[in-house]
Amino acid sequence: MHIEIWLLIFGMAIVTFIPRALPVIFIERMHFGKKAEKFLKLIPYTAMAALIFPGILTVDSSVPWVGIAGGCIAAGFAWKKCRS
Repeated sequence: MHIEIWLLIFGMAIVTFIPRALPVIFIERMHFGKKAEKFLKLIPYTAMAALIFPGILTVDSSVPWVGIAGGCIAAGFAWKKCRS
């Protein structure tokens, strides 16, 4: 029984590791156009927005300024990055 659990953990680790390691290995050989590179560089900011926006909507109603401040700061960082 214990060996089955360890095999399951090892299998899940391999399945998770492969999709993360392949881009790191092959990214230097790949060349993208200017628009594609800009798109790829903006992905972290869109992910940040997708994570922050639900938090803004579900913030504690007794302190709504926390959500507003977090949203403004995140929007400012994203806008600054898009401008550069």
